Amino acid sequence: MSMSNKLKCALAVAGFCSTVLVSSAQESVRLGKPVSQAGLAGFDLIAEPSGVGFPSGSGTAAQGKTIFESRCATCHGLNGEGNSAATIIVGGDMQSEESPLRTVGSYWPYASTVFDFIRRAMPADAPKSLSDEEAYQVAAYVLYLNGLVGENEVLNAETLPQVRMPNADGFIDQSDIQ
Repeated sequence: MSMSNKLKCALAVAGFCSTVLVSSAQESVRLGKPVSQAGLAGFDLIAEPSGVGFPSGSGTAAQGKTIFESRCATCHGLNGEGNSAATIIVGGDMQSEESPLRTVGSYWPYASTVFDFIRRAMPADAPKSLSDEEAYQVAAYVLYLNGLVGENEVLNAETLPQVRMPNADGFIDQSDIQ
């Protein structure tokens, strides 16, 4: 094959490939469907330690006890004692060299994380099924079980970020490292 025939063949193949690439880029594979802003709203539920992102609502431990007993106690026990290390939410001692137990009360640095996790991921068999009010109430009850808030102390967007967790200074902030 002469050089000009090889060149013509190469150009033809390149032209065909570019035509296929351009036409396939313009056509959708039609998988899934576009997500609306309303559909995305259910995923944007992050409540930050500063209080940003908290919904309206409030709750006390006294209110949260009933919800906890009916929706949470199956895994976490009536008093937060759990039925495995992964489900224990009270007690613990991060200073123990032999067996530091990481629980809500001993390990978690922010009370907002307790609320945020309950709101987005609990109960495990029905995530996001609690209303914002119920999430505040259950968070208050979990914090109460850990001796961090009073039984009738009202937790809301303003008061929850003010709850001081025992391990608040137990982490190294490296958020500015890039």
